Parts: sequence; C-alpha cells; structure tokens
Amino acid sequence: MRQRSLIAITAALAAGALTLTACGSRDDGKSGGDGENATVVIGVDAPLTGDLSALGLGIKNSADLAVKTANKEKVVDGITFKLEAKDDQAQPSVGQANAQSFINNKDVLGVVGPLNSSVAQSMQKPFNDANLVQVSPANTGTELTQGDDWKSGKKVRPFKTYFRTATTDAIQGAFAANFLFNTAKIKEVYLIDDQKTYGAGLAASFKETFTKLGGKIVGTDHVNPEERDFNAVVTKVKKTKAKAVYYGGEYPAAGPLSQQLKDAGAKIPLMGGDGIFSADFIKLNKKAEGDLATSVGAPTEKLDSAKEFIANYKAGGYKEDYEAYGAGTYDATWSIIQAVKIAYEKNDNKVPNRQQVLEAMSEVKFSGVTGEVSFDEFGDTTNTMMTAYQVEGGAWKDKHSEAVKP
Repeated sequence: MRQRSLIAITAALAAGALTLTACGSRDDGKSGGDGENATVVIGVDAPLTGDLSALGLGIKNSADLAVKTANKEKVVDGITFKLEAKDDQAQPSVGQANAQSFINNKDVLGVVGPLNSSVAQSMQKPFNDANLVQVSPANTGTELTQGDDWKSGKKVRPFKTYFRTATTDAIQGAFAANFLFNTAKIKEVYLIDDQKTYGAGLAASFKETFTKLGGKIVGTDHVNPEERDFNAVVTKVKKTKAKAVYYGGEYPAAGPLSQQLKDAGAKIPLMGGDGIFSADFIKLNKKAEGDLATSVGAPTEKLDSAKEFIANYKAGGYKEDYEAYGAGTYDATWSIIQAVKIAYEKNDNKVPNRQQVLEAMSEVKFSGVTGEVSFDEFGDTTNTMMTAYQVEGGAWKDKHSEAVKP
C-alpha cells in the first residue's frame, strides 16, 4: 500500500512537472486552433508616475489602443494580444528590473519603450541576451543603435533586439541648429544640458552643427534636472548677452529654467528637443511664449495617416493626451504585432518564439500613423522627418517640417 502510494505520488508529480514545463515555454507549438486563441503579451515600459508621467501615460495609452485595435480586427487570427505596462519612474535601475520581469514572462514576445535613453541603456543587454524585441517610440540617443564610436564614422549596432520609431539625436540636433541659425537668424547661443544620456547627447549634436554653420556658443553649463532654482546659471547667461539658450534635457527642468530667465530680464527664447515638447512645459512656464522645440516626425494632427488614430484615441476615453510620442508608440506597438503575424504564419500558424519574432522584424514594413514604417540595418527608423515648434498663444505651433538626411 505504501509502495503503491509512493508510485502514484511520483507519477502525479512527474505529470505536473511536464505540464508546468509546457506552459512555461514558447516552443510548445501552441496554436490558436480549436476555437481558442493563444495569448501573446506585449510589454510597455515608461514613466507612469512622477515628473515625466504625461509623456509616459501617452505612451501606455497609445500602445493599449494598438493592442485593442489588433484584437478587434483579428490581425493575427488565432492570437489575442494583451498589454502589460510597467512604471520605470524614469530610473535606469527600475527599468532594468522591469526588463527582467518581462523576460521572465514567457508570453511576452515584444516590449514597447522606454521613454528615456538612459533607461534604455540598462535594458538593452538583458533583452538582447533573451532575444526579446524592444521598440522605443522616444529614445533618440544615437549610440543606442550605432555604438559609442558613431561620431568617428564607425557605426556598429550594439544590440540586435533594439529598434526605434524615433530618429536619432544626430539628426535632431543638426535640425535644431539649422533652424535656429538659418530660420530664426540667431547666431549666439548659451548651451545647457542636464548631464543625462539624452540631454548631453542632444546638446553635443546641436553644438557641432551650430558652430559649423558659423554660430557662436557664448557659454556652456550643466544643471541638475532634479533642482528647480536655476538663478546661478541664469546670471551667467545674462552676462554673455546670448540671443537664445539651447537646453538638452526634459520639460520638468526646462520650464522653470525658461521662466527664471525671463523673470531675470533675459528676454530670449529657450530651445530644446522632443524632451520639452509637451503641454506640461507650458504649464510649468508662465512665460513660455516664443520658446522653441523640435520633435520627431511631422505634426500628428496634420497627417492624413493619423486621422483614424486620433479619432480612435478620443473614442477610447483615455484621460491623458497621447502627447509627443503617441503616434510613434502606436507604430512601435504595431511593428511588434506585424512581426508576430509574420512569424506566426511562417510557423504553421503556431505561436512563434522570441527568436522567430526577432527575425521577422527585418521584414516589417507597413503604412502607419506616422507614415511608412520600417527599420534600417541598425534598427533605426527610416522616417527622418523632424518638426520645429514655437509657443504661440499658450500652445505649441508647428513652424517647419523637413525630412533630414542622415
């Protein structure tokens, strides 16, 4: 009796172990047949709380809309997509922990995000080691796709799993410098950055092109983006009689910096990149009128390709605006959905594994919200459209759009 019980228990445990192994693997050949859809999870990583949450929530909501649309339209017949969003708080260490959590969930076949280039740096290697596709709608740090030596012309893709629908700071910084020098006719600029990956990289790119054009950098400085008292650097700016400030960083610090400049009597515009292109920049800055920003892509509201996205977003009842990265996020999410579709069909209509989805990314090409979506050999978007904006009447108004040559 005891022996039989032990045999029975052993057999039951073995069966349970086999069941757990099958459930935890994407190599189980699971398909959507027999009237049941298989579930594929798409992760989202962004700052959902804190100072940058306006942008982060726009990313989350836009990814959610893409997933809901794919399910409604049965884009991959046999698969139901599910969104899993995590808050990285704009902190690299949190982003890295989130990355590992996504990796541990075998149902996750792709991740959208993050917002910050510094956070992306902490996530790239873990995702690469796990063959898990990552597509950011917002990262612009050039080194993320082209390596640390890209400035010397030695471009090497560091991580095969990393893609983005936002163009690089090499393009954005050059576009901003050209606009300020040639269109705004401003020749003397004080350069400030927040010493973070995104801000420092963008400022360096701006400086390189601006000085080549004949512009003069009359002073440089760094600020702590966590601070809100910038009177010391404002005093330095005033002494140089700069005609504008170029700030490499994000809106939580850029807004107060701009207002303190004007309060101190420096009636000059502050210009920044897509990190300040947010309605919250204006909310934080009572004297934002005349300030400038560049952002990736053409204005969403003016794109015929974005009309359906805008209408569906409004109908979706999201409390927050889709903000600067909504359209790019939708396309980033859709690129993962398309890769899953390609891999699924090649795998005899069985749920693919992460390696198969990664391989399918090279074939992804579609007409998206932002226009034609595809990726080059570095994982960079082939869409290099940039737009310059200026605050007029308390709102951002687009002034000039241009497809910039890499």
